Amino acid sequence: MSEQESFDVIVIGAGPAGSTTAALLAKAGHRVVVLERARFPRFHIGESLLPAELPVFDALGFDPEGLPAVYKAGADFLDESTGDYARFDFCDALEGTGGHAWQVDRATFDERLAARARALGAEVRFGVRATAVRTPEDRAGDRAEVELEGGEVLQARYVVDATGRDRLLCKQNRSFERIDGFGVAAVWAHFDALSDAAVERLTESGNITVLILDKGWGWVIPLPKGRLSVGFVSSERGVVSEAWFEEQYAKSAFLQELTAGARRSELSVIGDYSFKNTQPFGPRYGCVGDASAFLDPVFSSGVAFAMDSAHALVELLEPALREGREAAPDLLEPLAAKMNRAYEVFGALIHSFYHTNLVKNLFFYDDPDPQLRAGLISILAGDVWRDDNPFQDMVMRSARRRARRGANPSAAAS
Repeated sequence: MSEQESFDVIVIGAGPAGSTTAALLAKAGHRVVVLERARFPRFHIGESLLPAELPVFDALGFDPEGLPAVYKAGADFLDESTGDYARFDFCDALEGTGGHAWQVDRATFDERLAARARALGAEVRFGVRATAVRTPEDRAGDRAEVELEGGEVLQARYVVDATGRDRLLCKQNRSFERIDGFGVAAVWAHFDALSDAAVERLTESGNITVLILDKGWGWVIPLPKGRLSVGFVSSERGVVSEAWFEEQYAKSAFLQELTAGARRSELSVIGDYSFKNTQPFGPRYGCVGDASAFLDPVFSSGVAFAMDSAHALVELLEPALREGREAAPDLLEPLAAKMNRAYEVFGALIHSFYHTNLVKNLFFYDDPDPQLRAGLISILAGDVWRDDNPFQDMVMRSARRRARRGANPSAAAS
């Protein structure tokens, strides 16, 4: 293989953002290669999808119902310390918001998305690690270069960084900026061999259950084949540990009942959560998904924003490639504006979740304003680009007031 091998687009990373980007560009007739350091299938966290992904699935010709997947009607919130409980079904959102989503095993989901990219004409190379990206700003020529582990170099008219939280270009450009005030770390495990009664209870709605904790929260996600994903997130540094998981798990009668007699995997801990990449695009490169920003997993926005940002990038890059204007340094400014709005809306909601009485006053309120409730559900569904959501307007006004007072507005990519 020649060092001069050249493509229209090199996509680094074969997760949801990378596979979506590659599939849609290849579908349009461009020569695309995906470089993925792992070998699929491989485990990944982030198993709860949102209705916001449904239009992207349509564009890909990809049906999650063909996967091992659990139909997800909405989200439940439970505070075991008070007994408060609330259910928010996506079908009760504002008109036009998608009415359901899916809970998926990410190893299978990501593998099938990568296979879809291949089926549409993209080349996908597993076990290939990209180590550096060089653009015309820092090298001669009119193409970008991607250096691989071992020294091989590939060329492309454009490079898309979809490396997730590995954030290749963010590290290379030293453009990392932490977002304070959100969750800082998580610890989780999977349970299998659940009882028939537990599986039936969990899959009745397929909803994620969000457990309300002091200065944190927990997730309970029903997965295909009678499995359960359980994790806890804290906004306090130094709290998250395997011992903290054991403490929270032991205190939860809800979890004790669901997992009685089940087998549990080893615990996993991940930190350094919330950040933004201050240089998410430039001449001949762009970042999508978590390589651009990551907020907090509390409302399951990660995969939705990954696929939405990939879809939006393709809508800008594909015609630019056809017309020979892909080198424009401001090509992705509309993408940045689109995703900034999403990060600002979710950031404001997440800040309210951690630092105000939002949960008590709205999530568990006996008789909420129906339009505000519908607006909240639309946000929970990932439908954040509309201009007729009164709840979204209220949350953003509150965020702007905090900003004027000098508090952290929690707008991740503003």
